[in-house]
Amino acid sequence: MKLSGNRSKSSQNAYAVVTGAGSGIGRSFAYELAKRGGAVVCVDLNLAAAQDTVDQIKATGAKAFALQCDVGNAEQVNSVAEQAEQLLGHPVTLLINNAGVGLGGKFDEVSLDDWKWCMQVNLWGVIHGCHAFVPKFKKLGYGAIINVASAASYTAAPEMSVYNVSKAGVLALSETLSSELKKFKIQVNVVCPTLVPTNIIKNGRIPGQYSKLADHALMNYAFTTSDKVAKLSLDRLDKEQLYTTPQLDAKLFWLMKRTSPSLYAKFLGLSYQFIKT
Repeated sequence: MKLSGNRSKSSQNAYAVVTGAGSGIGRSFAYELAKRGGAVVCVDLNLAAAQDTVDQIKATGAKAFALQCDVGNAEQVNSVAEQAEQLLGHPVTLLINNAGVGLGGKFDEVSLDDWKWCMQVNLWGVIHGCHAFVPKFKKLGYGAIINVASAASYTAAPEMSVYNVSKAGVLALSETLSSELKKFKIQVNVVCPTLVPTNIIKNGRIPGQYSKLADHALMNYAFTTSDKVAKLSLDRLDKEQLYTTPQLDAKLFWLMKRTSPSLYAKFLGLSYQFIKT
């Protein structure tokens, strides 16, 4: 199957690299891109999970490949950038930085090692991906990036300091790149969902008293699916929109924070005090 590429709609007939493609939102992105005529390199720390995604995509007749990578390692990400082009037989046209981990707990109870672990994946993983592919997109003359952040990037909920900071960095980077890269015909979209049913809690570092509660909420009160998030994000990218906020609560938090940041901060603090008493 030879893909033509489609510069008017970045999600159509794409030559794509998706990180964290072994499950959750990453797997949904890979499936959706394949449905849209794309060829996908599925990247994950868990190679078996990435291969499972690839096998399911290939069963539909689409083209896909699996690569193992720790996105927190710049050399491994650079290697993926080179291997992906060789596997696809074409320069990559779409990068989806989705790989991420969960981490919660009170600020003074979270170790610096946990800080480094979370930041290395959630923020540096995105930085590494963009740093590896932006020069290639410039050389190609076009390209697109989707960075999966979180509503945590602006809601700043208590006892999620590390996760909040990592995702706020992804949001800031995406906003910066959007304006900086526009003249090079490189589109950027940043995804800021609230709860989405994925394995991020199971695979994260969440204190025992919160882990089961958080996972239950994620799986039962998300009001969306990873498939819907992926589809909406790709549709927004095609419309050259910077932000994807998939759920109503994400939109409401965004509006509250933008309309009155000080009032929002007071509301958050009072709510936290009420919950903890």
